[in-house]
Amino acid sequence: MVPDALELQDITVTFRSREEPDQRYTAVARTTLRVGAGEFVSVVGPTGCGKSTLLNVGAGLLQASGGEVRVFGEPLTGINRRAGYMFQSDALMPWRSAIDNVMVGLQYRGLPDAEARAQAQAWLERVGLGEFGDRYPHQLSGGMRKRTALAQVLALDPDIILMDEPFSALDIQTRQLMENEVLDLWAAKRKAVLFITHDLDEAIAMSDRVVVLSAGPGTHPIGEFAIDLPRPRDVAEVRSLPRFVELHSQIWAVLRDEVLKGYAQQLKKAA
Repeated sequence: MVPDALELQDITVTFRSREEPDQRYTAVARTTLRVGAGEFVSVVGPTGCGKSTLLNVGAGLLQASGGEVRVFGEPLTGINRRAGYMFQSDALMPWRSAIDNVMVGLQYRGLPDAEARAQAQAWLERVGLGEFGDRYPHQLSGGMRKRTALAQVLALDPDIILMDEPFSALDIQTRQLMENEVLDLWAAKRKAVLFITHDLDEAIAMSDRVVVLSAGPGTHPIGEFAIDLPRPRDVAEVRSLPRFVELHSQIWAVLRDEVLKGYAQQLKKAA
């Protein structure tokens, strides 16, 4: 039996308050989440519910207070070196050109500069930026920076791709182009993807499975939905399918009350 690419088993994450060290806050409570090899799984939930916390646990950037993380059946200790992480904000180094940003991870792995540059150039071409390798991040549009960041992650050929609301800051047209770009690249190699988003349409359009989290504190899965829409998909066209509308209605029925709870909590904090 093939093990899951990533398994978060009975994960609890508790933080200590900075202002009052004796007080603790449980962000995630006894959450189990699995991503199969080659599977595209999206996680949706209210703002601030702990979606990114789970991603950081899966990346090995944050140690859970309880539970276990397994990567292809092996317990995770330290950084998840079989995973690539695409952050919500740009993780590009402003003093390095686009091609230098893409090749930096390959250099850290010990690849000779000439070979790292050749691979970086090939990835820039795959994401449509073959002629922009000499540009610096401030010379690129938001969409171009996201393409560069995507090439940076994929150049390392990770077995698992972790994505934390990577397109939330983009305009809708650029966002749909990037979503289709990711789906095309994913289809070519079928890596395991754990995709965090607050956009239900995006989650349904891209995923094999959507997991719904409750509002915090103590967030946990409250629903899981198989997305049986045909592939390949165009994220704009798939939204018009009757099955898409049906799935959206089913998932929103579970998610709606949690979003309202999360919104009320945000208002309370701001008061």
